[in-house]
Amino acid sequence: MCNFVASKRAYSALRIGVKHSKFSQMTDLKILTLPVEQDIQRARDLYDSFMAHDNTLLNLALSHVKERRGKMLRPLLTILSARLLGAVEEPVIYAAVAFELFHNASLIHDDIVDESDERRGEASINSAFSNKVAVLVGDYMLASSMRAAYGTQSLDLLEIMSKAAQRLCDGELLQLRNVHNQRISEETYYRIIDAKTAALFEACARSGALLSGAAQEDVDRMTRFGQLVGRCFQIRDDIFDYIAGAEIGKPTGNDMQEGKLTLPVIHALKSTSDQQMLDIALRVKEGTNSRDEIERLVQFTLQHDGIGYAERVMEQLAQEARQLLDVYAGREAQQTLCQFVDYVVERRF
Repeated sequence: MCNFVASKRAYSALRIGVKHSKFSQMTDLKILTLPVEQDIQRARDLYDSFMAHDNTLLNLALSHVKERRGKMLRPLLTILSARLLGAVEEPVIYAAVAFELFHNASLIHDDIVDESDERRGEASINSAFSNKVAVLVGDYMLASSMRAAYGTQSLDLLEIMSKAAQRLCDGELLQLRNVHNQRISEETYYRIIDAKTAALFEACARSGALLSGAAQEDVDRMTRFGQLVGRCFQIRDDIFDYIAGAEIGKPTGNDMQEGKLTLPVIHALKSTSDQQMLDIALRVKEGTNSRDEIERLVQFTLQHDGIGYAERVMEQLAQEARQLLDVYAGREAQQTLCQFVDYVVERRF
């Protein structure tokens, strides 16, 4: 079994003096990458090679993206999945980079669709340059992800990646269509996050297992593991929208401002059947709400166990993910993947 208690203690000890700070979170991430440090560095170097160009404007925009290098969780998941079941050969590194390039391309396009001015507390590409530049940079990075995927020399990987891309687009369109849907349900929420977020985590875990030469049973198990972790990741992100703080990089109620109703508020509405709040929620979906109404809906969610419910659901999903790894007890990567789950649910930004 995963040594969940031990990993929790390690996290707690690490946070002494810097509790919930960005420093402590990044230090936690260093613990996760330590067993595969050389592989992660290979992925970083390959990623950087795709993020430079002799076109001056393109290079400026790519540099802007590269300066905000994220946590590289998706490459890490790809590499750990391969390490759990076999060796981390060159195709695994190319797959890891392909998913990171694809992920960042999708974020650029998301910011354009959502008309967001910021990404991780910094100016988004569309804000720093223009929508036209942002579209082309996102397309360039998407094309780069295809080049990286080609480096795996695996048709299976190309199929996994193309299906993930299709699901992401489907999720975005489903979310846009859902704005005009008067029905508020958890079922629709999960359909959206499975396509928009979990699909990529799922693809990373599946690809790592597949490229390591694992048996089909193991590939399928890691696919489910990736889906569960992806759900946890999105639920944690949605919880952040009810927490004010500079580390998170978005203002409280931002999702509602974009017409999105996430798990915490869906639960609060369903558990109380408050018609006044339901009317406000429908106006939020339609984009006809006031800022004051969003603040009221946020407070309503906080007062009616919206956050607590989302936390409980997330922990249930996390526990199922950990249990999937029990068959690999004793392998170093199994322990690290358990800590990966802990990091996703405990992160503060």
